[in-house]
Amino acid sequence: MGYRVTLIPGDGIGPEVTRAAQVVAEATGVSIDWEVAEAGEAAIRSDGTPLPASVLDSVRKNRVALKGPITTPIGGGFRSVNVALRQQLDLFASVRPARALAGEGTRYPETDLVVVREATEGLYSGIEHWVDRDHAAAETVNVITRKASDRICRFAFDYARREHRRHVTGVHKANIMKTTGALFQTAFREVAAQYPDLVADERLIDNMCMQLVKKPSEYDVLVTTNLMGDILSDLCAGLAGGLGIAPGALFGERLAVFEPVHGSAPKYAGQDRADPVAEILCLELLLRHLGEAAAADRVFRAVWETVAEKKVVTYDLALPGYTDRPVPASSCSAMAQEIARKVPLVDPSTPLPRPSARPGVAADPALEG
Repeated sequence: MGYRVTLIPGDGIGPEVTRAAQVVAEATGVSIDWEVAEAGEAAIRSDGTPLPASVLDSVRKNRVALKGPITTPIGGGFRSVNVALRQQLDLFASVRPARALAGEGTRYPETDLVVVREATEGLYSGIEHWVDRDHAAAETVNVITRKASDRICRFAFDYARREHRRHVTGVHKANIMKTTGALFQTAFREVAAQYPDLVADERLIDNMCMQLVKKPSEYDVLVTTNLMGDILSDLCAGLAGGLGIAPGALFGERLAVFEPVHGSAPKYAGQDRADPVAEILCLELLLRHLGEAAAADRVFRAVWETVAEKKVVTYDLALPGYTDRPVPASSCSAMAQEIARKVPLVDPSTPLPRPSARPGVAADPALEG
């Protein structure tokens, strides 16, 4: 049975890591028909805009996409394509698993948690302006609505149930942000009361950061607003081993886009050096979303074993802190080929030497083609 999936290669290292994911996808035996849609710098050259309507149309039609990182200029230049994509497709839930798999040398090998982040409003709403003629002061509006807060909190609790997780933590700053923060806090508390089978608690964002560094194993699913979730997800990726192994997913009511947490790293573009793991784990999440759990399990296990063996890994996974012994660095394409080679050979039923990875996103039978 085949699936049609939009492929957005992205900028910088994006084309290399998405090609790596395609190599691994082919090894699973799952039939995927990739519909390529360019966004970012390549789209500016061809269409005069970083986010052509054709990209949005493709995702709406196929309802699922695999995306590479896209460059967002710091300061001037075009606004974030990532933010625009989320807002125009109403991809309101950003889901970022942090699962430690960097092998020996990992500081927090027990890390296995998920950040669920509201992705359409908050301080990333894009409402900002200069407040004086001299451009000496600027203002950004923090938009928090009850509708979006209810929706993301409900998504987090539903996700926890579906993924067989038992603990949801609402993260906010309601002690200082007494209107926007308190609105999110109220929504969290009222939604939590409807899920008596799950443990629910709250943390202030600053305290949450400290608690994660001290004892990440005590947390499971974190739900929060846009900017706070962006920061927390990078922190959690660091606990798990780094951005190179951090996948992400964006969900709307009927759409899903899978993208790595890391950026486009333009200085490494075309060098075949980039770590492909985050993008390959996005493929794993995508396969789970399509209902191909067995294939997803094999992908995750193949990644796990490749990283643990440290025989064919990219330079970042060969650095001190990821390994206790000298390891030669391999190319992005070589690591992808090694993971792909392992996919049909691994035994996903064998317990991993850490808390087991929980199942991914529930299947959407309507996506089968």
